[in-house]
Amino acid sequence: MKLIASLIFILCYSITIGYSSDNGYSREISYTYLIKGGTVIDGTGSKGFKADILIKDDHIKFIGKVDTGEIEIDRIIDATGKVVTPGFIDTHAHGNPLSTPGFPNFLSMGVTTINLGQDGSSPRVGDTKGWMKDVEEVRPGVNIIHFIGHGSIRRAAGVNERSNVTAEELQKMISYVEEALSAGSFGMSTGLEYIPGTFVGMEELVALTEPIGKKGGMVMSHIRNEDDSYIEESITELIEQGRRSATPIHISHIKIVYGNDETRVEEILDLLQDTRTNGQIVTADIYPYTASYTGIGIIFPDWAKAPFNYREVVTTRREELATYLRDRVAMRNGPEATLFGTQPYAGKTLAQVAKEKGKSFEDVLIDDIGPTGAGAAYFVMSEKVMARFLSNSNVMISSDGSPTMHHPRGYGSFAKIIRKYVVEEKLLTLEEAIHKMTGLPASTLGINKTRGYLKSDLAADLLIFDPVWVQDRADYENPHTLAEGFDYVMVNGQLVIDNGNFIHVGSGKMLKRQDN
Repeated sequence: MKLIASLIFILCYSITIGYSSDNGYSREISYTYLIKGGTVIDGTGSKGFKADILIKDDHIKFIGKVDTGEIEIDRIIDATGKVVTPGFIDTHAHGNPLSTPGFPNFLSMGVTTINLGQDGSSPRVGDTKGWMKDVEEVRPGVNIIHFIGHGSIRRAAGVNERSNVTAEELQKMISYVEEALSAGSFGMSTGLEYIPGTFVGMEELVALTEPIGKKGGMVMSHIRNEDDSYIEESITELIEQGRRSATPIHISHIKIVYGNDETRVEEILDLLQDTRTNGQIVTADIYPYTASYTGIGIIFPDWAKAPFNYREVVTTRREELATYLRDRVAMRNGPEATLFGTQPYAGKTLAQVAKEKGKSFEDVLIDDIGPTGAGAAYFVMSEKVMARFLSNSNVMISSDGSPTMHHPRGYGSFAKIIRKYVVEEKLLTLEEAIHKMTGLPASTLGINKTRGYLKSDLAADLLIFDPVWVQDRADYENPHTLAEGFDYVMVNGQLVIDNGNFIHVGSGKMLKRQDN
């Protein structure tokens, strides 16, 4: 009787837990999806290989050869002739998930995870935990990563546009950083070319960064000046911040403004490699466009911006301001190279607006716009320089875009990488490009144990597509045109694009640093 009872127990136990087949998966478990017959490009940079993928709920469970006669599958997707890759990770993005939670612009170009809180600006400083809870409740279309913005920290502490801070104010700012880290933020972003970041000194930067390094976070920086003559100095400042605080550093949207000499790229890359050789972690991202996008204040001198009184400057120093603006715009390839992205001039160049108003472009800037009156795209970069940065193994991809920005990068960046730099120009292999958009950012951010690669037990964020058919449709005249060619996009095991059609939104998650 004891033998019979033991045999019954063993049989029941086997039925309950299932048992592994020779293929490596359990015969007793049913699966949500089988992606069959595709070429798997797993995010490591390694050559693609033929394999099937089994997905159970929101996780990948098996990659290899699957015998469909042994298991139950809710749905089979035929990926024959296509590639299967991890979902793309945008290391520098913008947007408000509480007002535009769907983010179809990112999903349509294969992006399943975005980093928000960039350039020193982030929401609800001091209540990051509450903001994250609100984001979870709206069920965003993509996964969200949070960085607390240094400029927002300054404003919340009442420091604003001052260089000197009191010990009490500094401690208050540190407490904001610590609250964000405790809530699950991945670190801090800085925007040192913008107000109030322009007023910060090294001691403040290090003091705010030290708790980030101790918690395993990182700093992402829009460096102080991206112009050709200042870029080394600005990068060196960031390197010093990272060295003194023992914190990994990351250069946002790396570029050389006015730089047309490719040898300059090698000098910058050598500086970064020397830093790595000395034991520091430093990475960068890039978007694949030769026009930047930011507020028109980038053209104005510091002495015409806060905390100075702009109207007083116009009254007392108008000629000096006009001369500065003429020279600055000329250096930035002229008024034809400034394309407004905000009303009432959206879609028009500064030259066109000046002609319509019958006045000089500097008078338009002074009288009709001012340092806070518009956002614009600026055609100030060299394609050859950008391509050289792009080919570097430590540079990943970002969009620096949003659902609302009047610039095609928010709708086309990742598709353009595949269309232009993989298929057409062959600057990158498909495997290299996928690594720059998946595994490299995942490892940089520290989320590689949960996503960024195609591997068993990782989150089922993945794409199915034929690279030849991927197209970025957005341009400067029609910047909000969705990308095409990503046939299937899956976020946490749920299809959001099914055979080219949007069918679902709301499967994204609020990712938290301590969960990865």
